[in-house]
Amino acid sequence: MDDFEIDVYCGGLFQTNGYLVQTGGEAWLFDAPEGVADWISEKGVELNGLILTHQHHDHVIGAGKLQSQFSCPTWAWAEPSEELTLAKRLEQMMGVPCELDSYVVDHLFSGESKLTAGKLDLSIYHVPGHSPDSVCFLVKDQPVLIGGDVLFAGGIGRTDFPNGDHDQLISGINEKLWPLPEETHVLPGHGPTTTIGHEKATNPFMK
Repeated sequence: MDDFEIDVYCGGLFQTNGYLVQTGGEAWLFDAPEGVADWISEKGVELNGLILTHQHHDHVIGAGKLQSQFSCPTWAWAEPSEELTLAKRLEQMMGVPCELDSYVVDHLFSGESKLTAGKLDLSIYHVPGHSPDSVCFLVKDQPVLIGGDVLFAGGIGRTDFPNGDHDQLISGINEKLWPLPEETHVLPGHGPTTTIGHEKATNPFMK
């Protein structure tokens, strides 16, 4: 894909990354941090769809506004639920309201290993442990893995939330991500981009 382009938006209390992938005249957004709808509007992009790596509050807080503003369909591993967004849990932890506009998931890909969204072909890697619905997307013909909160530069996703499982996350990374080519760029849900090779060699949580 010669016309393949990725832009990153970072927003909200937890500095959450959202990735805008443009290819073949289409625009696809991965995750919906706070403020991302205004960012998309400022870029003048017509959004073809929203694809979620998981549904924790900080990754879906902008989903409702995106849907109302762009009428864009949304893809996710599972239906929205408090068990996944953890909005009430976050309110208890922080002591402040954590409001979340309602949103709908139009297309479920639970149990699938491939996803075709318009001209975008993705391989799906379900890697729970941070969240039960955590997935990573490998873009076809690109050394790019949109990783959500599974693997970070020098870290891994938190597993101390409800439904978190440290051993499950470590096992999933070992089994599903480490076999990928070492030059594969990992675009995480927080922090800077890294590569599979760098994390295999240096990530302290994976020793």
